Amino acid sequence: MTTSPRWFTSSYSSNGGNCIEVATNLVSSRGVVPVRDTKDRAGSVLEFRADVFASFVTCVKAGGFGSV
Repeated sequence: MTTSPRWFTSSYSSNGGNCIEVATNLVSSRGVVPVRDTKDRAGSVLEFRADVFASFVTCVKAGGFGSV
């Protein structure tokens, strides 16, 4: 069972420092997607239920938040 997050940054990230990292490897073992700030890797980690995170990503891809 995997218990340690394997962090990655989106390939769409322009490496401008305003990024987040996610760890999708914990979905099967814990049902969560941890998210953290790339600039503060030792800082807080938010954990989202996998279904909630998937809905968020779907909405982003569909332009549901407009131009950010």
